[in-house]
Amino acid sequence: MTSVLVVVAHPDDAELAMGMRIRDYALTGARVHVHCLTTGAPGPNGTAPRADECRAAGAVLGVDRYTFAAIPDNHFVERRVEINTGLFRLFTQEHPDIVYTHFPDDQHLDHRITACEVTTVALRESNNLTYFRSPYSHGFEPTEVFVATPALLEAKAKALTCFASQKQLDMDLFTALATVAHRQHVHHRVVERFPEGYHCAEQFRTARRIEFATDAEQRNPIP
Repeated sequence: MTSVLVVVAHPDDAELAMGMRIRDYALTGARVHVHCLTTGAPGPNGTAPRADECRAAGAVLGVDRYTFAAIPDNHFVERRVEINTGLFRLFTQEHPDIVYTHFPDDQHLDHRITACEVTTVALRESNNLTYFRSPYSHGFEPTEVFVATPALLEAKAKALTCFASQKQLDMDLFTALATVAHRQHVHHRVVERFPEGYHCAEQFRTARRIEFATDAEQRNPIP
């Protein structure tokens, strides 16, 4: 079973950036673990509503597990050692096959630090590392375009509605962006050859991918 670890700064980062990809992983039998470095700003009664929203969204997308560190919002700079130590502990426990995190060049400092620390750990502890695009990414040029179906887009939109505390999430806008994402970087002649019904996308950039040769040569040696 493929183990997928998604490390994000805040609740809703994973669902917003790669909700369709997460859902597809879950449907194909992969185990998806989303780890948030913060639970988000506390509610008026001191609870963590965004963590609960994450779990509700995860139930829609098929996330196997959510975990949360205790780094406060906007305090990532002074807690970098704690972040790094916690990530090494997480990776040692999980041994993920593939890791996703924020693209490093990002306007949001929490996103930027998350990407930097995850990269430091993942390049030592995991074969595969991929960055996702967020609304605040700078100069993002995808090397992977995940083209999805309307059903996957519907699941993503439903998951995002779980984040009721985030008033800035405009579902119509994000749905529209998903339907044109691939057209920014894929020539229209290629798009025209897509299978029918595949018209929305999420974008990624590969930091490292390790592939292993099959044993075909051993089974079919040169005479």
